[in-house]
Parts: sequence; C-alpha cells; structure tokens
Amino acid sequence: MNNLKNLYQEVIIDHSQNPRNFHACDHANHIKEGYNPLCGDKLTLYVTEKNGIIEDLSFKGEGCAISMASASLLTEALTGKTIAQFRELFTEFTQVVTGKSSSSKLGKLAVLAGVAEFPIRVKCATLAWHTLKAALNDDSSKVTTE
Repeated sequence: MNNLKNLYQEVIIDHSQNPRNFHACDHANHIKEGYNPLCGDKLTLYVTEKNGIIEDLSFKGEGCAISMASASLLTEALTGKTIAQFRELFTEFTQVVTGKSSSSKLGKLAVLAGVAEFPIRVKCATLAWHTLKAALNDDSSKVTTE
C-alpha cells in the first residue's frame, strides 16, 4: 500500500513540475479563467471544441502542486473526448476527490483520490474541472472555488 501511495505522489509531483499541455492556444474557441482564492491558484484553460469533441485542451497558470497536476492530468485525459464523456468524468472525479465514492473509471486521474483526506485541497484539485465545465457551457460568470 505504501508503494502505491509513493507512486501517486510521484505522478502528482511529475505533473506539477512538468505539466503537460502547458501553453496558450491561439485557435481555441473556448477560453476561461479560474481562480482559487484560498490557495492562490490561477489558471486559464484553452479549449478547441468541434462538433462536441474536445480536439485540443491546454492551460496556463500558476498554483500549488495539486492544482497544476490536476490541470495537467485533465488535459491528457480529455483531449479527444466528447463533451458527454467529460460530463460523466466530471461527476466521477468530483465524487472521488470529495470522498463520496470510489471509481475504477478514472484511470490515471485516480492519483488525485487522496485529496479526499484533505478537504481544503479539494478546491485545488477541482479548479481546472469547474473551469472546463464553465468554458464548455459558455458560462460568462467568473469561475472561482469560493
């Protein structure tokens, strides 16, 4: 069990220090900013969506290791997926990181399940997810975890 915990920590550290898809995207048709005032996490998501498919997904920003790793993992997991698949995964992910359920559907995203033990970190882990949801819904309101 301890080896599994170490692996999870290594994946989170790797994604926070070397985030995947960490760049602005000029051809994005959905751009949304998100902010977690409690931790100071700030990010901008760039989404290229066509016919209900997330063709490209990237981000820029700064924040804690959990926030950056979650955004990085999100971009890897959802590029090429449909909006319907995102919505299903959003529900699964938020249920797991809040400790309300466990899921075998998360794949690599399961590394963030341990956040449930630290309720203050849930907002860090879900910031990118809520920002993507608002972007895809063309929600003009400010995305914040407060």
